[in-house]
Amino acid sequence: MPGENLSRDEAQERAALLSVEGYEVFLDLRSAVGDSDGGEGTPRTFRSVTTLRFRCAEPGATSFADLIAPSVTAVSLNGKDLDPSEVFDGARIALEDLREENELVVDAQCAYSRTGEGMHRFVDPEDGEVYLYTQYEPADSRRVFANFEQPDLKAPFRFSAQAPEGWTVWSNGVGELADGVWQFAETKPISTYITAVVAGPYHYVTDSYERVFEDGTRLEIPLGAMCRKGLAKHFDADDVFLVTKQGLDFFHDNFDYPYPFGKYDQAFVPEYNLGAMENPGCVTFREEFIFRGKVTQASYERRANVILHEMAHMWFGDLVTMQWWDDLWLKESFADFMGSFSMVEATRFTSGWITFANNRKAWAYRADQLPSTHPVTADIRDLEDAKLNFDGITYAKGASVLKQLVAYAGRDAFLEGARRYFKRHAYGNTRLGDLLSVLEETSGRDMTAWSRAWLQTAGVNSLTPQVTLNAEGSVTELAVVQEAAASAASEHAAPPRGELRPHRVAVGLYRREAGELVRYARAEVDVEGPRTTVAELAGAEAPELVLVNDDDLTYCKIRFDETSLATLRDHLGDITDPLARALCWSALWSLTRDALMPARDFIDLVLRFAGKESDIGVLQMLHAWASSARTHYAAPDWREEGGTALAQGALRELRLADPGSQHQLTWARFFASVASSAADLQLLQGLLDGTAKIDGLDVDQELRWAFLGTLAVHGTADEQALAAELTRDDTASGKRHQVRCLAARPSAAVKAQAWASVVESDALSNALVEATIAGFQQPSQRELTAEYAAKYFAVIEQVWAERSIQIGMDVVRGLFPHLQDGQETLDAADAWLGAHEQAPPALRRLVLEARDDLARSLRAQACDAAASLA
Repeated sequence: MPGENLSRDEAQERAALLSVEGYEVFLDLRSAVGDSDGGEGTPRTFRSVTTLRFRCAEPGATSFADLIAPSVTAVSLNGKDLDPSEVFDGARIALEDLREENELVVDAQCAYSRTGEGMHRFVDPEDGEVYLYTQYEPADSRRVFANFEQPDLKAPFRFSAQAPEGWTVWSNGVGELADGVWQFAETKPISTYITAVVAGPYHYVTDSYERVFEDGTRLEIPLGAMCRKGLAKHFDADDVFLVTKQGLDFFHDNFDYPYPFGKYDQAFVPEYNLGAMENPGCVTFREEFIFRGKVTQASYERRANVILHEMAHMWFGDLVTMQWWDDLWLKESFADFMGSFSMVEATRFTSGWITFANNRKAWAYRADQLPSTHPVTADIRDLEDAKLNFDGITYAKGASVLKQLVAYAGRDAFLEGARRYFKRHAYGNTRLGDLLSVLEETSGRDMTAWSRAWLQTAGVNSLTPQVTLNAEGSVTELAVVQEAAASAASEHAAPPRGELRPHRVAVGLYRREAGELVRYARAEVDVEGPRTTVAELAGAEAPELVLVNDDDLTYCKIRFDETSLATLRDHLGDITDPLARALCWSALWSLTRDALMPARDFIDLVLRFAGKESDIGVLQMLHAWASSARTHYAAPDWREEGGTALAQGALRELRLADPGSQHQLTWARFFASVASSAADLQLLQGLLDGTAKIDGLDVDQELRWAFLGTLAVHGTADEQALAAELTRDDTASGKRHQVRCLAARPSAAVKAQAWASVVESDALSNALVEATIAGFQQPSQRELTAEYAAKYFAVIEQVWAERSIQIGMDVVRGLFPHLQDGQETLDAADAWLGAHEQAPPALRRLVLEARDDLARSLRAQACDAAASLA
């Protein structure tokens, strides 16, 4: 729609012209219940009335307000009624002849969403209850009320709402029900994208946080947590509140700026596209963080990390906000880093840096090697660019760079810089230079050079040790060789310019002692340029393993010398330090992805050493990587053998695991994901119907669906069996699982129906679109879905034009024919890119990234095939 994709230039022009004094927003949500759909093709709507007061620096000028709505009933500007048909084009409201002080009133009918964008409406299949919540980032508040949808036009908001009888409504401020209308306290000046409304018959639990500061001031924060009534029996709100209070303690100890937004509600909501959203005073989370069955400590750690990530945003992002989406990293990188930092220091999850090194950085390393890689400070031309920039670079690479900054500038200087940043820019908007200036003040370092190297260049460096030994077996010289990022270019994207960066690293030397691989020497050094000597390690005894970036201080690909690689092949499981072991696993996975280690060799390492892995999060990553290695990187003629080996190894470890342990559960899930033989499928069926048993393994509802998913893929669980399971688990979660399993069945008719339901219809909600896509493509069904490769390239431009950006992203990413991993698919992707040079840049980026993943798979498969000939 014209005007829907706001550009940076337009935003800058509007910010120079306007300043906003305040919003009053009234929402009538009573239409959420009952039979009030407008008919086929007509969306269900709610009334939205916005009063917007703002100033104009140039009286007589023209501008526009943002609103995406099916219809506008009335518009008045400075008391003058305007004809909606003349001033509203479906995305913008034209504002002419502005005065120095202005008041805009817009009365509109806005649409409830089924895509998780705007005002999302969910009907619980379990009890028929209706639940609402909003999700806006980067620019969907305009789907709920008229506004100036850009982060640097902050203002106070005062919300009010009418809701169905018996409902509760929450927003950013404290609310109360008076004369049938929910009235909410006015907020501090905040951006439009972090305003929020949650409404419905939610199960709500309360608590409170108190803190007395050194000057005797007392801070009291009302705490609340909510979920659907159907999840109440699973809701461990006490643990949510525990982590919340620990986080508030940590941030108050370190930020020296009291939490500024009054209350702190946390809503766990259905069909949520993201992990969570940092709406001040009303944080929203995906309800999957409420666990319906047994999960490992990694799941609780992940939830704690997200709670703390969002809490960090109250300062980094809400109190101080980036001016435009170019500097999205100013909030997301900091929140990602502070989430792990606070979790390790303030909660029971003290091994969080292992998860960060093994999981979060893997996301960053992948994104930074795509042809779409970009500096941490990105060039965001418009809102479509912004939507795609919530990626591994903005989050995880940025957080890794900040971890490097703490090593470079010092923890105290970093935190003091943050404290000054909050005080100096409270309720304002910032750019990169604003942060660098305070860090220069507190660290005494030249942050301009550091920023240029780390924030304004793309790509990941490789660090490789070079060891020279003398005749006595001692180290004569140990050097670290740095290489620039390898090109991730295709003919459709220029390669990133290779950059060598300053790295503060620890280099660890390891040797075997009493059957264990332990570190016996360590040195920190500033790596600069292509080759850096580690003088401190000269004279050390010869190492069996050299680990550059020991302790994970920097952001880089770790490489090994030949001796170290040979040691890992034989003794990886003997490394006693869990972080060092995780770093080695990550480095070996990087070698596999880069076609420097055959996929079958990586799988062999997993089969031999994963059973010794103590960290449950690392073990889960190893399972995911092993599956990817077999599916994407192994030579096609070895896949069946590799799958058999993985299934046999998983079953062996499942039977060896301690009964009832989280390791047993993890191996059970992995076994289910790789099982394919008749005997394996028979065991899964037996575990479901109770005729087979593994001591200590509780096959709860979530595990039942995991087993059924595999049985559906192989045609053992039919539509009738899946319908029976839905009867057993007739919930929102059960419905998503059933839809995924139905789409996974090995039938041409099933695939045709799944394709049509996602591509040719918009009847499914976002969650069911995601479930259908997840079931559609299965590694064992390559021939069955081969015909959809050509259909994909024929339809994606239309899908992008007609569907919301979230659904467009889901379809374009999820249905790319990555399992048709031959040269012909690569050629088809290249042909589409060549013929669609004028397609929306965001769409081209998604295709280009998927094309690059496919090219990587083909290189890795060639590496693996060569190994079979060696």
